[in-house]
Amino acid sequence: MDGNNASDLPPVKEEAFCKYVLYYGLNNSRVRIWDLIILIPNALFVLFLVVRFNKAQLKLRATSSPIFLTFYSLVWGNVIVSVIRCAVSMTVNAAMPVGGLIDKILWVIVRFFLLATEMSVVIFGLAFGHMDSRSSIRYVLLATSLISLAFTVTQGTLEIIMPNDMFHIDIGDYDLFGHGGMLFWFTSSLVFAVIYFIILLLPWIPLREYLALPTKLSFYLYVLLLALLDTTQAIGAGLLTWGDVPSALCVVDVTTWLYFSLYTPLVYHTFLSEFFSVSQPSIMFSYKAQMDEPLDDDQVSLPHQQSFSSLKTDSDYIYQQSNSVYDSTLFEAGGTTPMNPVYSASLQSPDSIASGQSIDIGVAFQNQNMLST
Repeated sequence: MDGNNASDLPPVKEEAFCKYVLYYGLNNSRVRIWDLIILIPNALFVLFLVVRFNKAQLKLRATSSPIFLTFYSLVWGNVIVSVIRCAVSMTVNAAMPVGGLIDKILWVIVRFFLLATEMSVVIFGLAFGHMDSRSSIRYVLLATSLISLAFTVTQGTLEIIMPNDMFHIDIGDYDLFGHGGMLFWFTSSLVFAVIYFIILLLPWIPLREYLALPTKLSFYLYVLLLALLDTTQAIGAGLLTWGDVPSALCVVDVTTWLYFSLYTPLVYHTFLSEFFSVSQPSIMFSYKAQMDEPLDDDQVSLPHQQSFSSLKTDSDYIYQQSNSVYDSTLFEAGGTTPMNPVYSASLQSPDSIASGQSIDIGVAFQNQNMLST
């Protein structure tokens, strides 16, 4: 769906289904099929996040590691921006100059959020997972935001100044959004694919001796999926740019839909689902304070008295044990998430507290009887 130097290629025929689906409106309305099929999975994911919001909020309060809140916020930001883009695109007239410009700007904004998240995940996993501090998170987010901004500004500029004739709609005389052009789309997809394949090779090359590489399989499956997605997208864009294969537009459409509809749920499933679903997940990121970051009072962990009640509530599963300021569990199995002691009392179930009190009373009576005898 992209092109800038492909203006010499003949436009894709209007009746081609994979182009038709990009601009056709239901019942001749502004609700385009393309926007609708992207909106539905994003809206369902928003509903999923809303249903689990209260439990997620408790879990985030119960950990002193800021990385989970960071990625949870990125997930929310991505899906909200995607929903807004779809909704606005359904209300503006893309055939009008102002409507078309708004639609393109919204596409670029969504791409900015997704790309910033995409780069942040890789950087935290490979370089900063062992320095899960607030300052390092700020530096990473700033760096990824700047890179993503440069990328999307370039993409938006190419899209507005050099629209591809391949995506020009004769009926209505306007251009579809082409993500910066086929040549730009091919080049960027190929670069990202190469980066992801290099990451997949890191555990088998000598460089692994100098890197604290992730050990969890889920991280490498995540990287593999993105590598395959970018590779497929680069092939489709290349065929449209140099091969003059109109059917390759279907390849680009499918990969574009997968990225803008399912990437955010993929991030949630890979990096947050285990944290929100079990009491002591094997986390991918750990927290420790840096030399320039003093310890807060709420970062000192206290021993946890286990519940002796056979009836466990949600609080029992949310509470997590931590016996140090941080657990060195960088992408390793069997790690535990640091617990914020401020919430330890509030997260214990009444059964746990009652059981602990009854046991203490029983021990006291037993000691008193032994002394009397």
